[in-house]
Amino acid sequence: MTQPFIVQFNPVAFGLGPIQVHWYGLMYLLGFLAVALLGEYRRRRGRLPVSRETLSDLFFYGMMGVIIGGRLWYMLFYYAGGIHWIWTEPFALFKVWDGGMSFHGGLLGVLAAGWWWSRRQGLHFFDTIDFVAPLVPIGLGLGRLGNFINGELWGKPTTLSWGMIFPNARPDDIAYAESHPTWLPSLQQFGGLPRHPSELYEMALEGALLFVVIWLVSLKPRPRYLVSGLFGLLYGCFRIAVEFVRLPDPQLGYLAFGWVTMGQLQSLPLVVIGLWLILLSRRAPTVPLTPVSAKA
Repeated sequence: MTQPFIVQFNPVAFGLGPIQVHWYGLMYLLGFLAVALLGEYRRRRGRLPVSRETLSDLFFYGMMGVIIGGRLWYMLFYYAGGIHWIWTEPFALFKVWDGGMSFHGGLLGVLAAGWWWSRRQGLHFFDTIDFVAPLVPIGLGLGRLGNFINGELWGKPTTLSWGMIFPNARPDDIAYAESHPTWLPSLQQFGGLPRHPSELYEMALEGALLFVVIWLVSLKPRPRYLVSGLFGLLYGCFRIAVEFVRLPDPQLGYLAFGWVTMGQLQSLPLVVIGLWLILLSRRAPTVPLTPVSAKA
């Protein structure tokens, strides 16, 4: 077996004096920028009857929803200390530099922001969500790329030729090899076990493929609910599938049957809701394009 690729990058992209800009934060910034640019492109083609300034408000509220919802959801469901932080260490909620964001919480934050903004603008909530859904996968893909650069959220050991070594996983490698002696030669030869690069799987599925499918579907006016439903269905299926080769969060482990993870459990409702929205779309109206000149 040839030497596997070692995932060992400097997490700091560059420095500005005493300030260090990390790749993970930079991925978030690029994701928000991509959403803004693609959103303006869709607005100018009449996908949502609002001005540029009004759309900017939506993106700002959505960005806050991602950050607040993602962090709060992580602290409620993934934090190693359980929910005791609420009364013992409430300021842990703000320690974002320690890491810890949840996609599902960020999604709920975006939905809440979209609902509030839609009410203010007198728009149907799902017209807003159908508009936003094709913009999200780019940010998801960039976020997973940030996870890969950080060498975190690695997968299970594999004998596949594209398996990679994650130095941060070495304690797990040693423990796994001790309980599975057939892996000891790989550990001794490479200093670590080749693992599934599950971050790249998610970047390809939840980022690139999801973007291509949703974007192509949304190029033409579609019945209300269809684009949102397709996003929920595909993301949920992709996430559940990758979780089979990705190790669960160590503080949680498997929740049931030796394979059910928190990520799968929280993604299952997206599959169900996605299917329901797709069924609703069969009797829903198709929202017409609005000339940009009327609201520019």
